[in-house]
Amino acid sequence: MQNKIPLLLALFLGLFAEESCNSNPYSSGARIYKQVCANCHLDHGEGLASLIPPLANADFLKKNRNRLPCIVRYGLKDTIVVNGARFSEQMQALPGLNEVQITNVLNYIGSSWGNNLPPFQLEEVRAVLNTCNSLPTGDTKTKQ
Repeated sequence: MQNKIPLLLALFLGLFAEESCNSNPYSSGARIYKQVCANCHLDHGEGLASLIPPLANADFLKKNRNRLPCIVRYGLKDTIVVNGARFSEQMQALPGLNEVQITNVLNYIGSSWGNNLPPFQLEEVRAVLNTCNSLPTGDTKTKQ
């Protein structure tokens, strides 16, 4: 019996290592999304009718990459068009998310639900945030 314990332990650790290697590389972003985004954008990024825009397979994400970190940090008070539909509901700011968390959640969204955005790098998010960080909450226009 004692000879089987190390074998069982090795088997368990091997299965655990394989699972963690195959897991979603954006699992941290997934956790953040579930905590702060899913309440409005729903679990699978489908949005809510004509009130909350979808994030799933959303053309807005690709067309507005350089605005996304600012939108996450400072919210949005603007009418936008996503997949041909207009949305004017205000998005609340998420100032409690740091640069790493913003990068992680954007990478999760950008790789989920039919989106295929190139991964955000922390330096890119940081640079974009530096163009909008002194603007009032909700104003995502970059500095001139």
